[in-house]
Amino acid sequence: MRTAHLALSGVTKRSADHVVLDRVDLTVRAGEKVGVIGDNGAGKSTLLRLLAGVEPPDNGDVDVVVPGGIGHLTQALEVPLTASVQDAIDAAFAELREIEARMRSVELELAAGGLLEVYGELVERYEASGGYEADARVDIMLHRLGLPGLDRRRAPNTLSGGERSRLALAATLAAQPEVLLLDEPTNDLDDQAVEWLEEHLRTHRGTVIAVTHDRVFLERLTSTILEVEERTVTRYGNGYGGYLAAKAAERRRRLREYDEWRREIDRSRRLVEANAARLDEMPRKMELAVFAAGPFRARGRGHGAMSRIRNLKGRLDRLTGSPVAPPPEPLAFAGQLEGAALDEDVAVELGEVRVGNRLQVESLRLARGERLLITGPNGAGKTTLMRVLAGEICPDAGSVRRPARVGHLDQDGVLRPSGLTVLQAFGGDEDVLLSLGLFRPADLHKRVEELSYGQRRRIELARLVTEPVDLLLLDEPTNHLSPLLVEQLEEALVSYRGALVVVTHDRRLREQFTGTHLSLHAGRVALARAAR
Repeated sequence: MRTAHLALSGVTKRSADHVVLDRVDLTVRAGEKVGVIGDNGAGKSTLLRLLAGVEPPDNGDVDVVVPGGIGHLTQALEVPLTASVQDAIDAAFAELREIEARMRSVELELAAGGLLEVYGELVERYEASGGYEADARVDIMLHRLGLPGLDRRRAPNTLSGGERSRLALAATLAAQPEVLLLDEPTNDLDDQAVEWLEEHLRTHRGTVIAVTHDRVFLERLTSTILEVEERTVTRYGNGYGGYLAAKAAERRRRLREYDEWRREIDRSRRLVEANAARLDEMPRKMELAVFAAGPFRARGRGHGAMSRIRNLKGRLDRLTGSPVAPPPEPLAFAGQLEGAALDEDVAVELGEVRVGNRLQVESLRLARGERLLITGPNGAGKTTLMRVLAGEICPDAGSVRRPARVGHLDQDGVLRPSGLTVLQAFGGDEDVLLSLGLFRPADLHKRVEELSYGQRRRIELARLVTEPVDLLLLDEPTNHLSPLLVEQLEEALVSYRGALVVVTHDRRLREQFTGTHLSLHAGRVALARAAR
């Protein structure tokens, strides 16, 4: 099936009043497995939309030829509020449903003996697209991704955020397109589902281009990395490991060039100052009358020194006029997650808690400063437990004891478009927000609707770290964040002194977690106190 051709030539794309991508040239070969990475808001999702044909470029050419069709997975399920699960599936099968509709239309005219050849061609296309097995494939994908037996009459807005993401992924994969454009496909998947997805994509005979923050996914699947940075796209070979090695070498080279440029400027300035000092020490030229030599012309005191100074100043002007920029510093997460002082040793305690048939906790006690990792399959009740701990859900039975100051990063806590700027949505002081390192000054006056999901998630993080809390609840904290910011968040959590509860599917984060491990299955708790 290696027939696809995807290329951008001199493509520029703007959003509102700023340039997202500038004169990008890019070619993706048929059958490549490509990972797309970059800072939040750099233009990764925009790149996928251009390749999918969802958005046109402002300048340049997008040359995409894909006989086997394109499947485009966005970060949010994009269907009307009145839609059903079946409508969401049909949207991914748009081309196949169009063939079906034409087949039904032609069937009505077959009785008159016409259009038999047209009908035969439609049936051939339908069979080649796997139309007769389409519904069975959807059921298989839903089962593999943790949604077995999902009622197709159900409204998508009654599903959780994770369920909606898995529904969209299942429909996209089941359509069997030649090219898969996937935006954060591993978000909200448990281990079993992620491992199945990796194997499915490895064996996919077409092209895969995936925007992802999942470092393990990148290592296991991709042969090529596209980095979206500073309005352009750079290609790296040899997978994620090759990308890391190339970036480290590139940074060393740029630091070396910058250091050499600075040393040369310092050297030229010192030489100018030294020659100027020697010039000041030279005796001034005597008047010609002293020598009684009318036509005689004595050289000035600084004939050679002045010439050297002019040359050195000219070199200094050329150096300062063509500066060598240092490598950009990554956007740093500088926030310190400080835990407020607690009067008692117990941070949170649950007893005989029950929430419908979703959650049942006989006993859970978390000490001050203790760290708790919650794992379990999708639908096990992890988010319900977090909302009980946060005080957002009142249990049907049982007791909950929690501190007064609780910080909760909700799994679905991505800000919706509101017309507010970043600074207004943050609701605090500009200097405080900038000090966290999550936004640059130019970002503060952008509207929320102009931001990527990752940038909106940063606003929630900024709110979370500006006030001390005794209990910090992080539900899928790495979703929508760049790999670099995830590592910085992990470092910030090391210094947090309050009680910490984390729900995450991030395999690397779980590997590095130290503390208590709580496993949820069908709403019931299994607690392991051994350090991990």
